[in-house]
Amino acid sequence: MSPFLTYAAVFLGTVGPAAVQALDNGLALTPQMGWNTWNRFGCDISEDTVVSAAKALVEHNLTAYGYEYIIMDDCWHADSRDPDTGAPRANTDRFPNGIKGVSDQVHALGLKIGIYSDAGKYTCGGKFGSLGFEEIDAKTYAEWEIDYLKYDNCFNEGQAGTPQISYDRYAKMTKALNATGRPILYSICNWGEDGPWNFAPTIANSWRISGDIMDTFDRYDERCPCTSVIDCKYAGYHCAMARIIDFAAPVLQKARKGAWNDMDIMEVGLGGMNYDEYVTHFSFWAMLKSPMLLGMDLTTMSNETLSIITNDAVIALNQDPWASPANRQWKRELPDGGNIQLWQGSLVDNQFVIALMNASPKEQTVDVEFFDAFFDQGKTYQQQPYRLFDLWQKDDKGKWGKDLGIFQGSIPNVKLGVHQTRVWLAKPAPSSSKRQEL
Repeated sequence: MSPFLTYAAVFLGTVGPAAVQALDNGLALTPQMGWNTWNRFGCDISEDTVVSAAKALVEHNLTAYGYEYIIMDDCWHADSRDPDTGAPRANTDRFPNGIKGVSDQVHALGLKIGIYSDAGKYTCGGKFGSLGFEEIDAKTYAEWEIDYLKYDNCFNEGQAGTPQISYDRYAKMTKALNATGRPILYSICNWGEDGPWNFAPTIANSWRISGDIMDTFDRYDERCPCTSVIDCKYAGYHCAMARIIDFAAPVLQKARKGAWNDMDIMEVGLGGMNYDEYVTHFSFWAMLKSPMLLGMDLTTMSNETLSIITNDAVIALNQDPWASPANRQWKRELPDGGNIQLWQGSLVDNQFVIALMNASPKEQTVDVEFFDAFFDQGKTYQQQPYRLFDLWQKDDKGKWGKDLGIFQGSIPNVKLGVHQTRVWLAKPAPSSSKRQEL
């Protein structure tokens, strides 16, 4: 019996048609964390690129924070498949020890390895895709001891346009992966086409919700033309980070344990945004339960970048076992452009995250009313006091999450720099607690 069926039987109470139709492979019960080659290296990858990143991830002790996958994106391929078997082959100049050789080196470091393919005739980089070759590709990946498949959407032969058509095409790989008996995290990358949040939770561990991210806070680009992912007809690419946060807002309710909205590889450390903007970026990917895949060069990153990506208090929001993405409570457009947004999410042990983002070109001062922050929870939660911890300030012991004291009714006079986000952990406090001021 495959690991898929074993896991599904536990959760569904039977091994039958219902079990076989769902993914439920026991993976990504919290969003996956790791590193991907694409944002920094594109098609210019090799065995050295992948293994050096794996070694750097271990040397920086990033495994202690949950980062575990090293993912080879596009262009690992040879010029053609094996002419006799049709099996995928690696470029021998770039990968002289083959993918299995790279896999062995990554596994020896205590990490997991991911690979890329495409649910089309070709990959986005023009290499051979997996459409029509799902079974042999999945079998080969399992033989290479692959742990993760990112599965793209280029050159799909017109097999898109309705959720059913896209579902059928991507489900073929689900079935092929399950048949191998090897647990392989399945990450669909169809850019939000045909509303994957409505069908992908049954066949994949994560699904992209938008066109490719761009390393900018809010710059508009015609190549990412949609203003909402709902009924977006052309996802494009070059989507600004803040645009993707807007895209995520209405579909977050579709996520669950083992199935996540993917907001794309993170840009932190690549140089297109400043510190506050990267803090905003990292915070929202964490709070909204996106997979957290790093995209910078791990071998040359700055201390500032390392500090951001090792904020364990913020990572804990992403990995919280309650598995509930934060929700946007309000978004207020400003006369000088941009907006301010209030977000709140539930965590385990009756704790909450509250976040306030300034997506405007000017500094702002805002009162955060608990009526708004705890609107979903009702009057009792709106009126009770909370102990707040600022997750982007360190305490006297150098740990993220400075204790700000007790607040009731509101967080008054919150000052926000341009494109800055404040993130608080809120814990209910006894009603007799003394209120503090920021």
